[in-house]
Amino acid sequence: MLKQAEMTRKFGHVFNQRQSVVLAEVVTEAYNDLVKTSDFNELKSIMRELAVAQTRTESRVEELAVAQKELAVEQKELTAAQARTESRVEELAEAQKELAVAQKETQYEIQTLTKRLGDLGSTVGGLGNSMGYALENEAYRMLPSLLKEKYGLEMTERFVRTYVGGMEINLFGKAKRNGQELLIVGETKSRLDERRKQQKDIWEQLAERVEMVQQAYPNAEIAPLIITHHARPGALKQAEDKGIIVVQSFEW
Repeated sequence: MLKQAEMTRKFGHVFNQRQSVVLAEVVTEAYNDLVKTSDFNELKSIMRELAVAQTRTESRVEELAVAQKELAVEQKELTAAQARTESRVEELAEAQKELAVAQKETQYEIQTLTKRLGDLGSTVGGLGNSMGYALENEAYRMLPSLLKEKYGLEMTERFVRTYVGGMEINLFGKAKRNGQELLIVGETKSRLDERRKQQKDIWEQLAERVEMVQQAYPNAEIAPLIITHHARPGALKQAEDKGIIVVQSFEW
């Protein structure tokens, strides 16, 4: 915009001096008022934008406040859960200690039981051996007459317990049948039961002893023999099929 003095000069070409001055002042003031009004309008627009922004800010602050409350609640719940977890961990640690103590006690009891079972096994084994030896000793006295009467075997030498080729023979004796010399190789078992898995082992043990004696006496006829307290019919049938004489203690 032209300065007031410049406007006065230019107005002077048309108006007198006094009119030019007054007219320049009026135009200058009007322009200044116009500028102030524009600035005010712009200021009002800015204020409106600020008010909207303030509203959004307050809304956001409220949302943040709500979120903060929710976070506080969640934090409180988390603290409580952590406290419960710590309590549970302490309980678990205590339970582990008790379990460790119980395990030690159980191991000690197992060791004690194992020792007792070992002692019992030794006792039972010793008892079994004693019973076996008792049956053998009784057989030494009672067999000769029974074998002669029932099987036609006449003993020429008494029964003995001996070793042949390093293998123990429970019953070993020499006999005659129809004038023919032969050897008797026998085992003692408290019970013969074809249903037991060990039954197969009994036949195999006797077969091993017969084979060992046969190797030592290659030209001898051998009569395999088993002495027992009791034999089931199935076991007796198996023995008959294998050519084994079975004598039960009740027979003498």
